[in-house]
Amino acid sequence: MVWQTEDETRAFAAQLAARPGIGRAFIELHGDLGAGKTTLVRHLLRALGVQGRIKSPTYAVVEPYEVPGMTIWHFDFYRFTDPREWEDAGFRDIFAGAGLKLAEWPQNAGPLLAAADLAVHIDARPDQSRHVTLDARTPLGQELLW
Repeated sequence: MVWQTEDETRAFAAQLAARPGIGRAFIELHGDLGAGKTTLVRHLLRALGVQGRIKSPTYAVVEPYEVPGMTIWHFDFYRFTDPREWEDAGFRDIFAGAGLKLAEWPQNAGPLLAAADLAVHIDARPDQSRHVTLDARTPLGQELLW
């Protein structure tokens, strides 16, 4: 798909937020710096009911959020240089637990990271549009694709 505007990103996020299985999904976000990964996450979190400031977890690595009936974990593994950092940070327990997990730069966590339900690949184009590819990797991922 192609998102020509941020409103189209927001609309996709709203559709995704409305899916019944979203609260137990693991979604990977792929794309170069500035592709729109964090923008998509912000729109998704707003659509799920997150209030207040939504920070990028680039320096903190993870930002947790709570909405009624759901815990959300937003990860950014951009600064990881060794996959063992994921294990050392204690993220295995978070990924084994309930809640929505959103991970930017998942490849930097290496093979220790659980298999994603859905991978979102965002490619920024020179005309400011975004070419987006969705890859459902589990039955839950298929459910999320409506």
